[in-house]
Amino acid sequence: MSPSLAQQLDTATTEEIVTTIAEALVRSDEAPFWAEKTVPFVTAVLSVLIPLREQQLLFTPEGNISDSLTPELFLKWCDLVSLKLLAFTIQESNETRKLQNTHYSTTRCSTYIPIELETLGTYLSGYMINLEHKDDDFPIAHYNLHVGITTVVKGML
Repeated sequence: MSPSLAQQLDTATTEEIVTTIAEALVRSDEAPFWAEKTVPFVTAVLSVLIPLREQQLLFTPEGNISDSLTPELFLKWCDLVSLKLLAFTIQESNETRKLQNTHYSTTRCSTYIPIELETLGTYLSGYMINLEHKDDDFPIAHYNLHVGITTVVKGML
């Protein structure tokens, strides 16, 4: 028996986690619509969280230090507003080569290694998230769709 999604979050690769989700969606009674939306979404979120996990620099949307990628932390980042914040935080961190907007020490933030943002950026752009201006709003329909996707993911955890 393979590990559950909740168990995989703290050790598995993005590919392993996405495979588990895709298989769970096939076995579930969720409409194909949700599978089409959920897999790319989870891939985008993990494209940043897994590298942060590997660097032992996970944090909450509030900037608090997190020791592991728990289901609770993952779900916090699944919120579309939080995910947009994560994209801007990583973009700024990549530019400065130091992790930004967290409660890690300056020394610890200096160990940050830049993270590829193409997967997350492409995903967010597809939902009209402006990645040039942090304060720009986005259509509420996209937020509501992501609440639905998060509900699907939560059911698998």
